[in-house]
Amino acid sequence: MEAMETADVRVQNWRSGLFGGAFVSVSRVVRGVTAVNFSASLAAPCCLLSLTGTFFSESSRHRARHAMAKIVAQEALILSSSKHGLIYLTANDWALVADKANRVQLKEGTILIQKGKRTNGVFLLLKGSARVVIPAQASRMLGPGEICGEMSFLEDSAASASVIAEKDIEAYHLDRATLQSLFELFPHLGSRFYRSLATNLSHRLRELIGASSELPPSMPKASS
Repeated sequence: MEAMETADVRVQNWRSGLFGGAFVSVSRVVRGVTAVNFSASLAAPCCLLSLTGTFFSESSRHRARHAMAKIVAQEALILSSSKHGLIYLTANDWALVADKANRVQLKEGTILIQKGKRTNGVFLLLKGSARVVIPAQASRMLGPGEICGEMSFLEDSAASASVIAEKDIEAYHLDRATLQSLFELFPHLGSRFYRSLATNLSHRLRELIGASSELPPSMPKASS
């Protein structure tokens, strides 16, 4: 106890010296250090600077982790808000996806998916928009929170349509191996992922059926 008091006195005496007010904070940080080690740190300022550097390095890493967690939470909100996205994924699911995904930035006009070619995974749009080009059909637009490349992923076959960036895009890209690894580690995530895809494909089929039912009936051929 006497050694600790001596150390505090020496801290106060040096406060206005070479290291300025830094000792006030350092004295609080190193109270967990034994009196002998702390006294040695005072005798060798380089040791004390090492302690200070470690403290501020940890503080910086904590701030960086907090900032990243905030960004992931904001992006998870975007991804989960789309009615055509992966609607059954939970906040924890999105955190796992974001941790493993490769974040990409693509310029307007970039081909994300090319018809007739295999895709290595799926894209989840965060910002911007993309156009789905299907021969003999009207183009369909994709926005933030929506997914593309899922049919090729499900069937492990070539893409049936092209997807082109309509505006500059930010997206998560998850390749097949990463997704399969995630689903093996977290089966419930895989279950919610596939359920979301099934629901999306069902909605598209209903829209297609609805559009075709609105077409005028073909005229009967005139009898000869």
